[in-house]
Amino acid sequence: MAEFICRLGTPAGEVITRTVEAAGVGEARARLEREGFKVFNVTPPKTSGVAALTRFGGRGSHTRVKANDFLLFNQQLAALIRAGIPILQSITMLRKRSPSATLRAVLSDVEEKIRGGAALSQAFAEQGGIFPRIYTASILAGERSGALDEVLARYVSYQRRNVGLRRKIRGALAYPAFLLFASFGMVAFLTIYVVPRMSDLFQGFGSNKLPTLTVIVVGISQWLTANIYWLAPVVIASVIALVLWSRTPGGKLTIDRALLKIPLAGKLLVQLSVAQVTRSLATLLAGGITLVESWEIAAESITNRELRRRSSAILPMIREGRSFTESLESAAWVPELALDMVGVGERSGSLREMLDEVSVFYDAESEVRLEQLTTTLEPAILVVMGGVVVLILLSIYLPIVQSISNASMR
Repeated sequence: MAEFICRLGTPAGEVITRTVEAAGVGEARARLEREGFKVFNVTPPKTSGVAALTRFGGRGSHTRVKANDFLLFNQQLAALIRAGIPILQSITMLRKRSPSATLRAVLSDVEEKIRGGAALSQAFAEQGGIFPRIYTASILAGERSGALDEVLARYVSYQRRNVGLRRKIRGALAYPAFLLFASFGMVAFLTIYVVPRMSDLFQGFGSNKLPTLTVIVVGISQWLTANIYWLAPVVIASVIALVLWSRTPGGKLTIDRALLKIPLAGKLLVQLSVAQVTRSLATLLAGGITLVESWEIAAESITNRELRRRSSAILPMIREGRSFTESLESAAWVPELALDMVGVGERSGSLREMLDEVSVFYDAESEVRLEQLTTTLEPAILVVMGGVVVLILLSIYLPIVQSISNASMR
């Protein structure tokens, strides 16, 4: 007997999703029709698995919906379903009221697929990778269990934490980035504009009388201004080439591997990855999805490619029947404390609850680490760039002070 996911119309006019065990598609359809249902769609066994179904549409467009728009949509969808409004009507209402043109276009296609008999999870999964697999898998789990509103509410909570964390990271790194940009701009202005004009004043002093620092800075400045017409295109071309290389699989892996070796930043990335993957895994397990399928989907939330590469052996080990804790340990990047907490949850039968605890703990740890990183970056940028500016200003004022001192001695 195989398990089929069926999209049905009830005698009362509602559209529902139901899981039916049968020997084939024809038997499942005939049995449901005898029970008085109108059968819109029967998903065959080869695509009935969560991981398989959520791979639909992977080759299509990858235009992403903004996180805030997506969060608002899911909050409203959960509220409408909880109020008893049919799914098709809910999607239609939210499509008309959505402020995002991208989301409206996507929901229009989702609406057409539902009218054609597709389940909500299948309609979302076929949008060409626009929606994350954890989302479509969660909806599929909600349809199977009949608790779609609860699953959506849990996913909204999951998404809120992700959006909040991203805002904190952007807010924490905004000032150091601005400080670095402003410092580079000041150094470039002094080197390319101010120093060459002051060098005309220094010509009357004689190069043998100029301080060594002034000679060095003036020499660098003159070389930059003399070669700026070919140097600027070379720098721009190098930046473009670096950006293009960073988008290749090899470039992404090399950069992610290098980021892990940076003090403070490397540990922050590990903690963020632990929090993200355990939160994703807990959300999927709470929806009733098996551990194997949950990990296959949750592993995609590991954004650092080096950590994802190290985690490639986890799924085969789980499929072989190894314990989840032992499988995680084989990746050699998950902190020992996280492994201990997961091990306790696995042995006590409360793995999902413990994964939630791990995500909350490492969310807090990553916030502390992020604060340490920003409080270290700001003074470091000020000291380094301030030192460069001071050296340039000294190279300008030292000859003047030296000339005044020589004149007063006469």
